[in-house]
Amino acid sequence: MMTKKETIIKRFDALADNRQYWINRNRYYYDEQKKYFRFLVSEGLSILELGCGTGELLNALKPKRGVGIDFSAKMMDIAKKKYSHLEFRLDDIEQINGWGETFDILILADVVGHLMDLEETFRRLHIFCRADTRIIISYYNFLWEPILKMGEIMGLKMPQQYQNWLSSEDICNLLSLARFQVVKSESRLLFPKRIPWLSSFINQYLASLPGLRRLCLCQYIIARPIKQKKKKEFTTTILIPCKNEKGNIEPAVKRIPNFGRHQEIIFVDGHSTDNTQEEIYKIIKAYPDKDIKFMVQNGQGKGDAVRKGFASARGDILMILDADLTVPPEDLTKFYLALVEDHGEFINGCRLIYPMEKQAMRVLNFLGNKFFSMMFTWILNQRFKDTLCGTKALFRADYEKIQAGRNYFGDFDPFGDFDLIFGAIKQNLKVVEVPIRYRERTYGQTNISRFRHGWLLLKMTIFAYRKIKAI
Repeated sequence: MMTKKETIIKRFDALADNRQYWINRNRYYYDEQKKYFRFLVSEGLSILELGCGTGELLNALKPKRGVGIDFSAKMMDIAKKKYSHLEFRLDDIEQINGWGETFDILILADVVGHLMDLEETFRRLHIFCRADTRIIISYYNFLWEPILKMGEIMGLKMPQQYQNWLSSEDICNLLSLARFQVVKSESRLLFPKRIPWLSSFINQYLASLPGLRRLCLCQYIIARPIKQKKKKEFTTTILIPCKNEKGNIEPAVKRIPNFGRHQEIIFVDGHSTDNTQEEIYKIIKAYPDKDIKFMVQNGQGKGDAVRKGFASARGDILMILDADLTVPPEDLTKFYLALVEDHGEFINGCRLIYPMEKQAMRVLNFLGNKFFSMMFTWILNQRFKDTLCGTKALFRADYEKIQAGRNYFGDFDPFGDFDLIFGAIKQNLKVVEVPIRYRERTYGQTNISRFRHGWLLLKMTIFAYRKIKAI
């Protein structure tokens, strides 16, 4: 008598010859799946797809190095003939032991329902992981079980027979038990059949709405391995964009605490008119024991200053400290520890937890922050209680990934904050917020215009929705 696993393998062997028929029959579903995976996975990465079937998804992602694994010998034979530039291995992912290779991306697309022991399978995946590896899981919403079973009975869907029906919460819990941390999750495809115009409208603009998104067919979970980073001291570049901040230059240098193996401080001036530049030169001479550099930005806006400063940074970790010192420099240690202790990969300051000093943030600014926080948390699928705090930290290697993928969004952000936030989300970095106590300015005036910049933020919210949510 065959075991349950043997029965499943036999069933997929029997389905192999008709696999392309079912893909063609449900072309809209498979095209939408490929489209979202292409958003999540940049071209030119190393990808391992576990349970790859006949290889269509793996091929669509255009990997630099692509390996597919499946336990169906007939599926593997078809995949090898169709995509000879990729590598396919016959193996059971529940028993796999690896071969000494790690990958940028691990994919399990519509596979978890056919596994006997998900927790053990997830644990085995660590042999293919580095600290920066991402695992992407897609699966059906369990609410669709009766509809999909009816589709199988009516001959509208490839017959699956036995499978697990798991909620996204179940999968996230199993990932946690197997030492993976969920980065974000998403639900997509409310209407999985193509009707010109109507399908696109429903799936792009209605399916993501609160309430309706819980009814979507497809669930996507992105996770990362934890406890893989080596414990060591890192070098840090602290970038301080400044414009008319003469009175804050020396306090910034004096108040930055010691942490890490070495600190590099870079001031980037935005064409000040209050002798800020002269003050910076004076401070460089007064503190010869500190590694302080100075440059003048070419264009306008904080975003331009950040990009120029980071381009010349030498630290393993990159930080931004606003020169107004409303975020205390003493708190930079918290950002450093959040990274080196592997709590997250993109560390964002949050000014909206602790009570503020009375004049630290005007009422309209506060309300604007609250509004944009809710909007961006929904759009980006990671918590952002304070999108406008200027203090941020990330590893330089992750910034380079954001930089490499910047063409997807283009040059849209004069602030610099959203260029980094959107880029971090696109690169599937784990976002963590560090609460800070927001202080009043003691020198100078804010460079923020509430209404002009508020209008720009509203436009960016719409932009983010179109580029990240409605795709």
